[in-house]
Amino acid sequence: MREIIQQLTDILGSECVVGSDHLYNRATSYWDSSPTEAMALLRPGSTEQLSAIMKICHEHGQSVVMQGGLTGIVEGALSTPNDIIISLERMNKIESVDVLDGVAVIQAGAVLQTVQEELAAQGFLFPLDFGARGSATIGGATATNAGGLNVLRYGMMRNLVLGLEAVLADGTVMSSMNTMLKNNTGYDLKQLFIGSEGTLGVVTRVVVKLSPLTSSRQTAMLAMNSFDAVVRVLQTMRTDLAGTLSAYEVMWNNYFTAVTGEGGHVAPLARDHPFYVLAEAEGSDPEADDQRFQRLLEQAHVSGDIVDAVVPKSESERDALWAIREQFEVAQPAYLYDVSLPMKAMSSYVDKLELGLSAWRSDAECNVFGHIADGNLHIFVKPYDDGAHHADSDEIVYGCLEGLGGSISAEHGIGIEKKHWLGETRSPAEIQMMRSLKNLLDPKNVLNPGKVID
Repeated sequence: MREIIQQLTDILGSECVVGSDHLYNRATSYWDSSPTEAMALLRPGSTEQLSAIMKICHEHGQSVVMQGGLTGIVEGALSTPNDIIISLERMNKIESVDVLDGVAVIQAGAVLQTVQEELAAQGFLFPLDFGARGSATIGGATATNAGGLNVLRYGMMRNLVLGLEAVLADGTVMSSMNTMLKNNTGYDLKQLFIGSEGTLGVVTRVVVKLSPLTSSRQTAMLAMNSFDAVVRVLQTMRTDLAGTLSAYEVMWNNYFTAVTGEGGHVAPLARDHPFYVLAEAEGSDPEADDQRFQRLLEQAHVSGDIVDAVVPKSESERDALWAIREQFEVAQPAYLYDVSLPMKAMSSYVDKLELGLSAWRSDAECNVFGHIADGNLHIFVKPYDDGAHHADSDEIVYGCLEGLGGSISAEHGIGIEKKHWLGETRSPAEIQMMRSLKNLLDPKNVLNPGKVID
């Protein structure tokens, strides 16, 4: 152990190596405040340094765990005392922005919110967005194929990445830094690493496509009496907002009341409606966009689909609405789930889930919300019981997906927590192909071992 740590220190310098006895100040994750366990944490400052690190670790059969913002919910970045952690926090720059083609080259350790703000200052929108933007990194978002709030308009991280650079288990640098939207030349190797959760290689740089910065934004929180009304308003907005609808977040009453109760957010609408929607459109013609948005709200109100609404008049009021959707600490602790399924099956799924939970134990409840336009629901199941009944809760949440064509993970990946359930939404042939790729690219199983597949 001392030999390999010394070799790595010689490469990086002592200031970039954090020993195990100094990791007690680093939480295991956003969700787990216990101290991080590892042999050491390494902070390389370049692809070359990371390549040298991986060569040594590969030679010694030393396991390596990559860590970014530590906000994932499936233990995909969990380390043990026998692992070495690699953090790319020093590799955090936007290397270049091509104004003509709308393309940026970004290092993997860059924080998402910083990237958004720096690109906005240059007139560009990087549309990937979610609540953990202030800590999540570009590399982590790539490795997990992150989704978030704007997927219905811009797609997930996979849709935004044109090219990338990754370091393989043996230190080989695989550079596929394509900057073109069209490049149909053989296998698209970058796709192997997007969503692989660090099990096939360490993403070090990405080439992403950008969008023009929008100049108008319309936001509203809507109250509705039925899921059918939620779907009808979504379809109308998709059609009649001329492609400007960027977010359509739905909150079941059980979630809304949980986060606006005692110690939570101020409720902008009465708390007894079955459904709440946070809708947002972004365009380039403020006056026309606003008129179109208001007209649709009025029409849906007249038809009875919208029974109440609030439209923010300032940025602070808008932030307060979004905080209801994004800041849910008051509803914690709970078992966290991230599933996907066809929109037509969502209402019946939630009904079935609530029945299953109540049959399991009388004090069980769930809070449901999500990006339903892209088929994604988030679920909090309580009581938490300090993890004692996690398996029982999993059985109900995932069991209710049976026959609906859904997935046990919409955007947070598999990690350790969902590995047991992977076979529910992946065929044996697919899982065997995953194992074959893992064995080919990481035969010594040094990259994030124990995650996704065994």
